[in-house]
Amino acid sequence: MSKVLEGLYYTESHEYVKVEGNFGYIGITDYAQSQLGNVVYVDMPEVDDEVTAGEEFGAVESVKAASDLISPVTGTVVAINEVLEDNPDLINKDAFENWIMKVNLSDLSELENLLDAQAYSEICK
Repeated sequence: MSKVLEGLYYTESHEYVKVEGNFGYIGITDYAQSQLGNVVYVDMPEVDDEVTAGEEFGAVESVKAASDLISPVTGTVVAINEVLEDNPDLINKDAFENWIMKVNLSDLSELENLLDAQAYSEICK
């Protein structure tokens, strides 16, 4: 059974957002990394890029497949997790610790459109 953390926001496409103030840390869920298998590359946006809720911002590649990353929120990228450039497999070790990008959120009300832990757990069954 995949790990689902309370207090995060989830998408049906298996991304999560951890919100701290006006910032969101975005990555893929434990379920997503378990389905992908060994992650070998993470395609991330650049700092200062704009991301839009529901639109692609990068990709995760594994030995099995490549999967587009869909942004759960709209905002400006303020950081990427540079550690993943050399160690993409950290996502397999702990998907929730190893976020992909940090975004300055433009519209906190967008979070209302996302799933809570319970609703996301239902999708993963």
